[in-house]
Amino acid sequence: MAAFNLSCYYQYHLHFQSHSPSPTNLTSVPILLSSRNNISISPTPPLTIHHKRLHTNLLVLATTMATSVQEDLPPALDSTSEPPPVFDGTTRLYISYTCPYAQRAWIARNCKGLQEKIKLVPIDLKNRPDWYKEKVYPPNKVPALEHNNEVKGESLDLIKYIDTNFEGPSLYPEDSIKKEFGEELLSYTDAFYKSVTTSFKGDGFDDAAAAFDYIENALSKFDDGPFLLGQFSLVDIAYAPFIERFQPYLLDVKNYDIKVGRPKLAAWIEEMDKNDDFNQTRRDPKELVESYRKRFLSPS
Repeated sequence: MAAFNLSCYYQYHLHFQSHSPSPTNLTSVPILLSSRNNISISPTPPLTIHHKRLHTNLLVLATTMATSVQEDLPPALDSTSEPPPVFDGTTRLYISYTCPYAQRAWIARNCKGLQEKIKLVPIDLKNRPDWYKEKVYPPNKVPALEHNNEVKGESLDLIKYIDTNFEGPSLYPEDSIKKEFGEELLSYTDAFYKSVTTSFKGDGFDDAAAAFDYIENALSKFDDGPFLLGQFSLVDIAYAPFIERFQPYLLDVKNYDIKVGRPKLAAWIEEMDKNDDFNQTRRDPKELVESYRKRFLSPS
């Protein structure tokens, strides 16, 4: 039996006011939803209900019970591989194990608990099969999602599509202020990438430092959790694959620690490191550093 997946979510407390002993009423019981999938329950004195907060917490609790699935990852398909039976009713997510853009969609799939609903089809990008462009996705990029006899692409569009078109916990807030700020952060992802990678070939860190300072300031906007919108969301998913790569590369090659002087970013990285659904998609940091060395330091 699969364990409850609590890895994508921070900490919630549910408080119930009880006036008489009853099987259907509870005294105040804080329930800690840990990123390590442990649940601890301890009694505390009765507290007055805050109806709006209670409704929100109950909704969160009800929508965060996706199952955590440890899956055996299939081998990447290359030019010698036969194509899958495209448009046979199976929902497929075409990814590359090494691509941060594809990793976004992969993380979203995992956090929704859709490992059994959306089949992973990894593609070898260095030796990609001709049929992928001809029969699946003409732009010949990953990620791509085959669903309802259509194939959709673009990572930011796909994580939103997966969130809104499949069952599982919602990964985007209903709060209008958070939603607006979330869109601002999503629109900044390309500029973030360019600002950081500009520093890879040069000696200066001004652009990279400014980009990480932007993230540090964004993490200070909401105080209801350690993530970019307070609680874990698609925005964290959008940034995680890139910070996963930038952090070890800059530390190893440039001796630049992105966490120094940025306590919010350091806390965010620590929380993301606890996320099982993210961790299932990660690569060996040494492999990531070597890949970036070849890409950014090798002679043109």
